[in-house]
Amino acid sequence: MSLEKVLNAESVAVIGASKVETKRGFQAIRTLLDEKFEGKIYPVNPKEKSILGLKCYKSVAEIEDPVDMALITTPAKTIPGVLKDCGKKGISGAVIIAGGFREIGKQGVELENEMVRTAAECGIRIIGPNTSGMMNLKSNLNLVGLRDAPKGNIALLSQSGNMALTLITEAKLKSLQGYSYYVGVGNEADIKFHEYLEFFRDDPETKAILMYVEGMRDGRKFLQEAYKTTLIKPVVLLKGGRSAAGKRSAGSHTGALAGISEVARTAFKRAGIIVIESSDELFPAAETLSSLPPIKNNHIAILADGGGHATIAADLLSDMGVKIPELDETTQKKLKKLLPEAASVRNPVDVAGGTDSDPTVFAECAEAILKDPNIGGLLLVGLFGGYGIRFAKSLALNEEDAAHRMGKMLKKRHKPIVVHSLYDSEKPHSLQLLRYYNIPVFGSLDVACKCIGVLAEYGNFLKSYHAKANFVYHWREKTETEGVNIIEKAKTEGRRALLETEAKSLLRLHDFPVLDDTLAVTADEAVRAAKRIGEPVALKIVSPDILHKSEAGGVKIRLSSEEDIRGAFDEIIENVKRYKPESDIKGVLVSPMAKKGLEFIVGTKIDDQFGPIILFGLGGVLVEILRDVSTRVLPISERSARKMIEDIKFYPLLNGYRGRPAYDKKALKNLLLLCSDLIESYPEINEMDLNPVILHEEGLEIVDARIIIGEEIKF
Repeated sequence: MSLEKVLNAESVAVIGASKVETKRGFQAIRTLLDEKFEGKIYPVNPKEKSILGLKCYKSVAEIEDPVDMALITTPAKTIPGVLKDCGKKGISGAVIIAGGFREIGKQGVELENEMVRTAAECGIRIIGPNTSGMMNLKSNLNLVGLRDAPKGNIALLSQSGNMALTLITEAKLKSLQGYSYYVGVGNEADIKFHEYLEFFRDDPETKAILMYVEGMRDGRKFLQEAYKTTLIKPVVLLKGGRSAAGKRSAGSHTGALAGISEVARTAFKRAGIIVIESSDELFPAAETLSSLPPIKNNHIAILADGGGHATIAADLLSDMGVKIPELDETTQKKLKKLLPEAASVRNPVDVAGGTDSDPTVFAECAEAILKDPNIGGLLLVGLFGGYGIRFAKSLALNEEDAAHRMGKMLKKRHKPIVVHSLYDSEKPHSLQLLRYYNIPVFGSLDVACKCIGVLAEYGNFLKSYHAKANFVYHWREKTETEGVNIIEKAKTEGRRALLETEAKSLLRLHDFPVLDDTLAVTADEAVRAAKRIGEPVALKIVSPDILHKSEAGGVKIRLSSEEDIRGAFDEIIENVKRYKPESDIKGVLVSPMAKKGLEFIVGTKIDDQFGPIILFGLGGVLVEILRDVSTRVLPISERSARKMIEDIKFYPLLNGYRGRPAYDKKALKNLLLLCSDLIESYPEINEMDLNPVILHEEGLEIVDARIIIGEEIKF
């Protein structure tokens, strides 16, 4: 159902209306009246005749006119019954303030499920529950009770009422920008994040979307909608709960390594979302992206009136991956004419006192810099705005003139300008003029750098948009019948883990480079297999009950003689029986010893919020100690596969070191793409570990493979 009548409601019933000033049912009505809501307000309370001069109704059924929205302020246990009354009235949406649902445990989950079922039967969409409310600032529909929220073109979605209050207050005190909507998403019981995203994407008065998220009920759908949205308008997000490890699977390395924080961060960025790590940068980043064009070439110039600020800014931007190129000769010549001999004109540009007597020189320098075809945006850092305070009052007029000129420059050049000023807290008129022209001003150098950095990040995404995956699966396109049979056999036998022999057979069907090995049931068979393969060999236990073979004493390596192979076979069987006496032993796998090379892990698992994900990193026995991994939500593109490889800290090893030749990065990339295709082909695969994968100068070998299956999970 469209959210039009929910978020753009023209009439509101306040159920649980009250005359008690401290109660939400009173505050909501008072705020709607004070802020001159353009629609109609209907208080509902069977005990009152009127509230704040408005007729009070015993029930929603008594209201004479149609009603779009209900603000329900009654306790949690009453909600299903109230929704039934709203359904009979034909109400389209409900904001449910009460807590006491999913967040309190099993009993709350049951009540929330009943509420959602009732709402669906009645054709009602729910915001919340456990929400601070919602605001449509265009029509003054304020169901939060927060007064004088600044109006603007940013839509705010938050799972924390306190964070919303912080962001709204920050806009009011520090910016000329404000909000088009605010929605307290709450438990996300009915309307999901991705539905709000779709609505705001199509809203002409919303230029950017700002989000504070702690968890998502349908992360995969959110990524799909975000991918469509960020092409049209920017989305800025802060993820709460980054320190939580999330759910971990005890069944494999992949489950232990792929924490939710890293998965969410990389997934959001691939969808084009600007991910913010610090709450202090959240609103400034949204303000900047809603006001300024993105930087198209990742090249920024820094204009400063002091070397210290310029140096720090250059370091911060370089850490973000932003390029600070040298200005072309024509630009440098123009700057030399404007500035004293001591000035640095290469980039960063240090005016070296050249603006002390006339701050309009800043505007002339900015004009020269923005004309440079290699520069995509300008960061002005230092004292601008404070010359009339620090040096002479008369210079304030020069600063205002410079502000006007830079504002007009922004419109003419379509290149963004961001300003850092030590005097921001003094609120000089020149800085307010910059804001009037949509040039954001910040008192923090770190925040100013972050804000121009996100303009470059967003520009980079738009430039490579079509090279990215859109998070949509095409199931069963590359399935092999024999592969389906392998999985079905395991399911029929009640097994969640494929035997290593089965896992490798499935991989071979899809052209994975798996070592050629043989299952031996007796020591004699192991000896014959070793002779066929050629020594040295490794022996590994094959049992559905032994997942971590080394821990059970089920692995022996570098075996050459017949005597060593027989002894190792018998010892493995004895070790496993001692480790787990009831284990079902299928035999011992005889494998050739892999050639020396770099060891990696490639794994997949099902993430609770985003569905299938893939992990890549250094492998072998140290995988969980070094934890040098990168993750992506599946499916992945060639570009994503390359980026995964480049993201690990030990990536330089792949390029060769101390005279050694480079390793085969193309083989690694192809392996990641094969894994993506495999998981897309078999939705029963819940988890897969390929560890170790031995990478050589040419090609690679998969030494060990584990695959865990379950119910089909499609996203």
